[in-house]
Amino acid sequence: MRYLLPSLLLVALLAMLMLRGYVHSEILADHRVRPPDATGQVPDRILKGGPVIDARGTTAAKALKVPDRKLVLTFDDGPDPEWTPKVLDKLKKYNAHGVFFVTGTMASRHPDLVRRMVDEGHEVGLHTFNHPDLAYQTKSRIDWELTQNQLALAGAAGIRSSLFRPPYSSFSDAMDDKSWPVTEYIGSLGYITVLNNTDSEDWKRPGVDEIIRRAAPKGTSGSIVLMHDSGGDRSQTVAALDTFLPEMQARGFEFANLTEALGAPSAHTPVSGVELLKGKAFVGAVAVSEGTTAALVAGLAAIGVLVIGRFGLMLVLSFAHARKVRGRDFSWGPPVTEPVTVLVPAYNERECIANTVRSLMESDHPIEVIVIDDGSTDGTADIVEAMWLPNVHVVRQVNGGKPAALNNGIAHASHDIVVMMDGDTVFEPATVRELVQPFGDPAVGAVAGNAKVGNRDTLIGAWQHIEYVMGFNLDRRMYDLLRCMPTIPGAVGAFRRQALERVGGMSEDTLAEDTDITMAMHRDGWRVVYAERARAWTEAPESVQQLWSQRYRWSYGTMQAIWKHRRALIERGPSGRFGRVGLPLVSLFMVLFPLLAPLIDVFLLYGLVFGPTGNTILAWLGVLAVQAVCAAYAFRLDGERMVHLISLPLQQVLYRQLMYVVLLQSWITALTGGRLRWQKLRRTGAVEAPGATTARRTEGIRRPVA
Repeated sequence: MRYLLPSLLLVALLAMLMLRGYVHSEILADHRVRPPDATGQVPDRILKGGPVIDARGTTAAKALKVPDRKLVLTFDDGPDPEWTPKVLDKLKKYNAHGVFFVTGTMASRHPDLVRRMVDEGHEVGLHTFNHPDLAYQTKSRIDWELTQNQLALAGAAGIRSSLFRPPYSSFSDAMDDKSWPVTEYIGSLGYITVLNNTDSEDWKRPGVDEIIRRAAPKGTSGSIVLMHDSGGDRSQTVAALDTFLPEMQARGFEFANLTEALGAPSAHTPVSGVELLKGKAFVGAVAVSEGTTAALVAGLAAIGVLVIGRFGLMLVLSFAHARKVRGRDFSWGPPVTEPVTVLVPAYNERECIANTVRSLMESDHPIEVIVIDDGSTDGTADIVEAMWLPNVHVVRQVNGGKPAALNNGIAHASHDIVVMMDGDTVFEPATVRELVQPFGDPAVGAVAGNAKVGNRDTLIGAWQHIEYVMGFNLDRRMYDLLRCMPTIPGAVGAFRRQALERVGGMSEDTLAEDTDITMAMHRDGWRVVYAERARAWTEAPESVQQLWSQRYRWSYGTMQAIWKHRRALIERGPSGRFGRVGLPLVSLFMVLFPLLAPLIDVFLLYGLVFGPTGNTILAWLGVLAVQAVCAAYAFRLDGERMVHLISLPLQQVLYRQLMYVVLLQSWITALTGGRLRWQKLRRTGAVEAPGATTARRTEGIRRPVA
């Protein structure tokens, strides 16, 4: 399911986009129009004959004329959802019939209008599927255009038609050596080609009076009149019908279908069986494609507005947060100088634990360190005990998971403030001191530190570095001011022991115990704040598989935490405030919207191949520019070098997609009732805090890229 369902969804989306592009003449369309050619190969009886050319059968092709006092109104290029109903209304008002030469693209998108045409007694003819100039096309393409056009008619109205009008056609005397072979071939397929006697040229919008003048026949001569019910603004055509129809009727003309005027059998043949089912399936697929893509486009537009708004809010509030906490007069309250307990849960952290503990020994704040060995099998606890460091204690337990290890550590803690960190993380000397200063405010129950990627000298590490600085720390500044911080990072966080006890300690209900405990703090009325100077250096996953495992757990655990604390939406007080501000923000921007974000890239690819390429590139560059501005500002706030932002465009193309698929898998796990277990990531112990002096140096260790 991890690969199958996302692949199926992607294939379905691409299929819908391709179908939509096909019926909107964005795919397989040919918009070339051929100039006139010589007429030497066209028989004189065709050039000098009527507008109806019957080249069916084995006899010579013949041209037919419409009898006197018969007018056949024809409308090309529809049906159009705006103008075709108005044309039909006018015909119904004056009890007139006409012939609608529909394209497959429009008929498949608006089948109800084709059904209305047939139900109200009008004839329907073919105008190809994509409206190409057939003189440029091969016989196989002509067959395809006609077959698909018939398929759309079958699905829309359950009929076939024997009437055909070539795109870009004119009078019979305009038939030339390029169009005549096409007409003969189409006749051999059983179609009657319908041209015209009078051309209203309504597509030029010459004015109502001019449309009427051009459409009117001379004397009592029968005529096929060319008009359009689609392809642009047809308001003048609709207005002209209000005058043209009664005027011609007053002159003794009858508006009839073509076969009625010629005294021939109806051009419509009912379809049934497999042919009908195929047509219905095609029209239904087009409807699903149209509806789905329209909804997705509307959703993307709404998401785009919200995301841009969030970026703007994030920039403004981050600036306000930095200005606030960096102000000369800012203070959390009395300085916090009393000792604190640092808890280090560890499971098979042999490669990292020595660096972690040594970094704590350089702390400029008095601390007690408790390493909780959660049933390690690689001698993690033995390494710590063999170091013989003061104020460092080891607590061993049977493997029970990180929440159980932390709760065990809290039970052994000697102090009222508890700092929590991961076994693969190293602190700077000032980290603990900076982390606990917000507890000078008695309303603060927990503090989030500034987690940084130490192994950023690989491409995956650099991408995660951008994500941590921009996506996590910039967010935390915003959430701090909004008082709805969703997560205290497990790598660097601090808690009042009293607050932990009031909410029942670390919960094992979710796989994101850090998010779970943070939400519980909010609901209990405590403030959760961000300490930007409390920096911790963590070892990010270095392979795609490890990254997948970590983010899969994070995503699924976040969804579990949101669901667990959902009652905050309807509660009062601090819990309700968090529920109506924090939970919607987290749900929208961390769980729901990212699911649709890959559509941006799908539409980008579609636009590059089939759409307006220049506009598509500009739009994507615009989105990238907004993200680059936010990232650059986040890097500036954190004092990071901008050089890592060089990989931002590639991150958006590759890394982001992985995160989306991970989130999708989390949804699949949640919706199918699956369970996800903790997965231990392989560590190298390659991360040290900048400026470390007593940590053991080993050859080949990679230092954080400052």
